[in-house]
Amino acid sequence: MNGKTTYISKDGLEKLRAELEEMLNVRRPEIAQRIHDAKEHGDLSENAEYEDAKNEQAFVEGRIQTLEAMIKNATLIDEHTSTDHVQIGSTVKVDGEDGPETFQIVGSAEAKPAAGKISNESPVGRALLGKKKGEKVLVKVPAGDFSYTIVEIS
Repeated sequence: MNGKTTYISKDGLEKLRAELEEMLNVRRPEIAQRIHDAKEHGDLSENAEYEDAKNEQAFVEGRIQTLEAMIKNATLIDEHTSTDHVQIGSTVKVDGEDGPETFQIVGSAEAKPAAGKISNESPVGRALLGKKKGEKVLVKVPAGDFSYTIVEIS
């Protein structure tokens, strides 16, 4: 895994730790038991249950590595964000060509664009970072450029 910093809220970090705990203490032993049971059935070359369990084991082990790296490289987002400029953790109200929108700038691990949580690495997130209330922001995306005016930062 790379050593890329993961910006995350305290709540998001707790969710990652809980998921890791479940993977290590629940899913991993369940899969080990499934593999053991499948081996008991004999010929492994034609055993679909064994193949399925091995595939799931590979997924779970990969997810465990990803979670461990994310937690190891986690940088907590300051809960008390500045309201004079946009930073990770800020909630930004903007006026755009499609009307008013609200975004919360989060780390990529917590991004959920449909819920208004956009990554600091996304084109919109990158364009907004560091800007102040009243500034016009030009966002460059493959579909074309568009602009926002920052109305409020909280």
